[in-house]
Amino acid sequence: MTLPSTNPEPPHHHGGQRTLRRRFVRVPAPEPSTDAVFLVLRRMRAPLIVVVVVFAISVAGLALIPGVDDQGRPYTMSVFDAFYLMSYTALTIGFGELPYALTRVQRLWLTVCIYGSVIGWAYALGALLALLQDKAFRDSLARQRFVRRVKRLRRPFLILVGYGQMGRAAAETLDTLGRSTVVVAADQESIDALAGAQLSSDIPGLVGDARDPAILGLAGLGSKYCAGVLALTDDDAANLSIVMAVTLLRHDVPVVARANERATAKAMREFGASAVVNPFERYGNYLVMRVRRPSTYRLLTWLIAAPGTLVSAHAEEHEDGLWIIASDDHFGPEIANDLDDAGLDSSLVWPVDGTPDVGGAVGFIAGGSDDAQNLALVGHARLVNPDLFLAVRQRSKRNEPLLRAFAPDSVFVPAQLTVQEALARVITPDFWDFVVRVWGMKDEEAEPVLDHLLEVVGRGSPDSHRIVVGERDTPAVVRRLRSGPVHLGDLFRHPDDRDDRVAAVPVLQIRGTEKTYLPGPEADVRNGDVIISVGTPRSFVILADALHYDHTLEYLVTGEVVPATWLGQVVRKAVTRRGL
Repeated sequence: MTLPSTNPEPPHHHGGQRTLRRRFVRVPAPEPSTDAVFLVLRRMRAPLIVVVVVFAISVAGLALIPGVDDQGRPYTMSVFDAFYLMSYTALTIGFGELPYALTRVQRLWLTVCIYGSVIGWAYALGALLALLQDKAFRDSLARQRFVRRVKRLRRPFLILVGYGQMGRAAAETLDTLGRSTVVVAADQESIDALAGAQLSSDIPGLVGDARDPAILGLAGLGSKYCAGVLALTDDDAANLSIVMAVTLLRHDVPVVARANERATAKAMREFGASAVVNPFERYGNYLVMRVRRPSTYRLLTWLIAAPGTLVSAHAEEHEDGLWIIASDDHFGPEIANDLDDAGLDSSLVWPVDGTPDVGGAVGFIAGGSDDAQNLALVGHARLVNPDLFLAVRQRSKRNEPLLRAFAPDSVFVPAQLTVQEALARVITPDFWDFVVRVWGMKDEEAEPVLDHLLEVVGRGSPDSHRIVVGERDTPAVVRRLRSGPVHLGDLFRHPDDRDDRVAAVPVLQIRGTEKTYLPGPEADVRNGDVIISVGTPRSFVILADALHYDHTLEYLVTGEVVPATWLGQVVRKAVTRRGL
């Protein structure tokens, strides 16, 4: 199914719109876990009793056995002295015989006590080591640490469910962007891989079944800092359960899910998922765009790519003709449906039947489940027809160098495509409105937009940035609006020289229900406006000066240099009043 030109996502009911929820139910809150304490008490009960009994009998014996003092007079050791003597003796410190030298009977009893205490301590230490190696105990401690770390998060974070190929790519991108993340995975191997990943931040990870709402509660779904949920497991049923839990328990939190089947994707949308990404269906849409609208394709993929990704090379519109698809799973029928909906002829073949005849075709898609077989098929196709459009499906990241060397016209990486779109939707939700607008552009409209963005921002894929005009995000702009107008172009001037521009471009201005795409520099800025821009990370740091500092904004708007300090402004006003 080809996506509509005006909206790459079917409408859904979410947030303030109609929802399936009928009553408020709290997210299952993680109660303070005492599992580890109970395990310690249960496993260490017998060893501790043995140590206490040995210690008590030893102290009692020392207190009852008569001794002599330094004058040879009879002396009975007090309970305190006996306790003190056993304390340093049982712990193998060996401080000496106190308060007086012991008699032979006392030394004999103390010898028995030493061996008894050693046996007791050995038993206790053995039980303790066994407890520390117990999987249930370690899991309990890990869960308690995880809950504490999530509770300590005091900035917006995303819950990432699934840490396979897609989850790893999402975590790496979020880490690069400096976004806080909490990971839930179904197996310990994934959490171990997370712990050993080369990330700049230490991401909390939990082993658990995310279909259980309580697991999502442990991951922070009920926290006011939870900014979204990404359901990227390879199990459609699990992803659907996550969508249901989030939309019913926290309908104000956006949830983006992966789906491999259209029926599952439909159910997710009906439950109010913010977005559903079917990588197989979506690739067909991108492929059709690549063939029919190459400039729009370059702009769209550049906008949603990982920050810093270079724009793809210029390509011409491809001729119509027969497309051959080699696939052994549901990828083939999905792509065939998309090509058929776009009016392109397609033929579906099985890789096991051997190399297909591509002599009369204009395009060949190797979409089998085996990367080596896919590469062999496109290699044969290139030898037979060098002018053929070649698309390859890549499942394993380890084959990326081979495909870069082969350089086909298009590479389908499900993990990359899903993560790019999911993050573009959840990191800056309003930015996706602009992506939807780009999706519907014709080539003659998209090409000048891309040229302008490349000229200002550079060839690396830009970051997206959201500004809400108000006291919190733009205090200087709010104060300036009280005395006069502010134009959008003024905010994007460079504070060092207002004739220069920062490496950022406003792409969307939202005022109430009105949306203006690619607003011009003369557009007025008003309180409550939402401004979405794309640019380099450095440009947004520079832009913050204009939004927060009155003297910077005054220079950008009027070109007049004013003092930055309060005292300087007072002196300047006094001088101005006196006409000096």
